[in-house]
Amino acid sequence: MTAQLQREGPVNHKRIRRLMAQLGLQARTRRRWVRTTQSDHELSVFPNRLRGLRLNAVNQVWASDFTYIRLGHGFVYLAVILDLYSRKVVGWALGKNITSELAMAALQMALDNRGPVEGCIHHSDQGMQYASSNYVEMLKNAGLRPSMSARGNPYDNAFVESFMKTLKVEEVYLQNYRTYQDVIASVPGFIEAVYNAKRLHSGLGYQSPDEFEAAQNQQRGKAMILSPRCPT
Repeated sequence: MTAQLQREGPVNHKRIRRLMAQLGLQARTRRRWVRTTQSDHELSVFPNRLRGLRLNAVNQVWASDFTYIRLGHGFVYLAVILDLYSRKVVGWALGKNITSELAMAALQMALDNRGPVEGCIHHSDQGMQYASSNYVEMLKNAGLRPSMSARGNPYDNAFVESFMKTLKVEEVYLQNYRTYQDVIASVPGFIEAVYNAKRLHSGLGYQSPDEFEAAQNQQRGKAMILSPRCPT
């Protein structure tokens, strides 16, 4: 809140806290967690390739996961893929069932958005959707390197979990979804127009994912222009 308001002029975080208290504004708490990972299977699993890895560019690591959106009767499921360097959602898909096909739809969007990504690590939990032969084949055909969290340990995928929390608190809990179409009409706009384009991240120097990626591209462009040419 403070970082966003400081973009519009000088403001003190203590004043913001005082005004929020006067207006009765406070952070929303998390609701009961519903399990979406089905890791009790005999499909292939892969080692965790993220330990000790340092990122310095996009398309080095993508992280994926599912979450649910509760309706009056039943759920809608969201599959997402984040670029861990910029925190940007590069692929997503909504569906009525939590399947490998839903995960593959999100992956296809990421591939369409990012272009060739051979060598990029794809990290997930050990859920059967990500361990399915169809999904693994899709990863390998794209040149992605599968990586999985330790079984029963969601904290290995902390950045995706953080996105899910943001989605729930800043979008889902504020709405009154009644139908699948209500979700379709609202959630994509939050992902693209709010989270990717406007949501500030302290880990990105209080920039949005889109702003951070644009700044990184600009810096690389300048470095290429200013770099000395080889002598002739």
